[in-house]
Amino acid sequence: MQKVIAVASDHAGVELKEKVKDVLDQMGFATTDLGTHGTESVDYPDFAESLAGAIKDKEAEKGVLICGSGIGISIAANRHKHIRAALCHSEEAARLSRQHNNANVLVLGARTMDEQTSLKCVRAFFATEFEGGRHQKRVEKLG
Repeated sequence: MQKVIAVASDHAGVELKEKVKDVLDQMGFATTDLGTHGTESVDYPDFAESLAGAIKDKEAEKGVLICGSGIGISIAANRHKHIRAALCHSEEAARLSRQHNNANVLVLGARTMDEQTSLKCVRAFFATEFEGGRHQKRVEKLG
């Protein structure tokens, strides 16, 4: 069964979201696009809420959220106990967020990163497994 990744963005992240979906498809994942689908101004907390709901309801295993800086949407997502959203600006951060923190949502800033780096983060995040071990007890303390 193909793993499903939920993707969502505000208006600033629409263009990058389409490229992220292409990379996830190339990696063998199915995606569910929770919006937005245009450049008209919208509120990023609404899209973080939708993605958190999709993961909680097991409609998706993990997710990608995108807003202008990545900051607001990551704050909104991390309000949910079952979400560990990691705002990443490098491949190394994306890899470590999975290995050490068992992050289940990758957050990108469409206006603060170049496209190539963003897509490298996607590849690293979704190619990396949680190491568990000494990191498990720390992750359990997160919620």
